[in-house]
Amino acid sequence: MTMKELCDIVRERAYAIHVCHGQGHLEKVYENALVHRLRKAGVEVKQQHALTVYDEDGTVIGEYFADLFVDGRLIVELKACRALAPEHTAQTLGYLKSARIEDGLLINFGSFRFQIQKYALRDAVRPKEGIGEVLAAGNAESAKSWE
Repeated sequence: MTMKELCDIVRERAYAIHVCHGQGHLEKVYENALVHRLRKAGVEVKQQHALTVYDEDGTVIGEYFADLFVDGRLIVELKACRALAPEHTAQTLGYLKSARIEDGLLINFGSFRFQIQKYALRDAVRPKEGIGEVLAAGNAESAKSWE
């Protein structure tokens, strides 16, 4: 399955949850619902999955817990707030860069209007090879928003 196909599956399931449950629940409710629906669709998903954080020289400096880690290659960061803010984007990009994962989705269930943004890092690398670079806005592969 391509990354686009995987992101489409996550987006479709997340949107269906937003339609069914609306806004107003805690983030954990949406997390559990999305995990349930993705697993029903046959997609591998891990909740609160520990990901290693690397320094620029490849030294392990800690870990953080991704809300969802899908198919071993996609970080999904969930929010249940009125609107996405720049710090949510920065958090998601920081997670991708530090964990050296190329693709991520930021989904907000708390807004009246469903919000989802896709982020991709170019040259996300493994330890001891340098840090990936965020694609420039406007590039066909850069951050995308489905609203």
